[in-house]
Amino acid sequence: MSDTIDVRPDERFDEARLAAYLRGKLPGSEDRLNVRQFGGGAANLTYLLDFGSHEYVLRRPPLGPVAKSAHDMAREYKVLSVLHHALPYAPRAFLYCDNPALIGANFFVMERRKGVVVRRQLPPQFANLPDAPRRMSQALVDALAKLHAVDYAALGLTNLGKPEGFIERQVEGWHKRWHAAKEGDLPEMEAVYQWLTANLPGSTQFSLVHNDYKLDNVMLAADDPGQVAAIFDWDMSTLGDPLSDLGALLCYWTEPTDAPYFQQMAMMPTGDLGFLTRQELVERYAMKSGRSVHNINFYHTLGLFRLVVIIAQIYIRFVRGQTQDKRFAAFGPMIPLMAKAAVEVMEG
Repeated sequence: MSDTIDVRPDERFDEARLAAYLRGKLPGSEDRLNVRQFGGGAANLTYLLDFGSHEYVLRRPPLGPVAKSAHDMAREYKVLSVLHHALPYAPRAFLYCDNPALIGANFFVMERRKGVVVRRQLPPQFANLPDAPRRMSQALVDALAKLHAVDYAALGLTNLGKPEGFIERQVEGWHKRWHAAKEGDLPEMEAVYQWLTANLPGSTQFSLVHNDYKLDNVMLAADDPGQVAAIFDWDMSTLGDPLSDLGALLCYWTEPTDAPYFQQMAMMPTGDLGFLTRQELVERYAMKSGRSVHNINFYHTLGLFRLVVIIAQIYIRFVRGQTQDKRFAAFGPMIPLMAKAAVEVMEG
């Protein structure tokens, strides 16, 4: 099965102009360029650049006005240009272009990794492996622990962010983005915001943070569900509290006992398939990382609060006609349901 689609009509750009810009800058770039699109993401746009003998991946922000902090291609390039030295799951970035006139936005080009990205269904090659869900769950957690163990100072990334005060800035920043993206007020969001501000943890553990870590941002080896081939979507990566990544993973995770609406919006296979439970994810992370996870309920709640805002940001772009992607029409009804889920986790 191909992992690409024809480029969506409203997300096309001048391919000849891009080819002329790249010529001589990358191995194989003198050959004819064919462009296709990776269709699975919901925010940044990702394209396959096929020169025949060489393949690359181009990343750019979504259409329409966007918050640079949430779709920062320069940040993603900065991280991926060096992180591959310390973390084999990080694709290497080759070049960055800050001229939006070329394709309509700034962008960067990175290496092409091949494997399987698991979304709503188990891929055919894993469907007949009874332990595949457990193995991919374990691989996901183990890779996260390895990411958080990276010596970011040795890579020259000490200026990527300010670890002190990270969680407080997250709470305030997502609250501000909520007010910019919402169609109407939701009392649940204000209740969660008040609870988060009243229960801020005294973070003393800092690491490189992915900031959007979930199953469908990870690529697995096509022949081994227990082997991570790549981790994608680093545009929000920074320095901060590593437990925020674990909390985000929990809020994207689902279990057979979850409410139907939560399972319907899940970006992972649902049902009693043998994936680790959220509690098992937390316990394995604690074992692999050696970090205390006693306060994980706070980070899970923060992850859901943040997820509501992300959904609202994507949906409002669709409402305003900034994207024609019909998938996003269904995001509107998700917003109050996910806000309710945040309250439920907050209340234990």
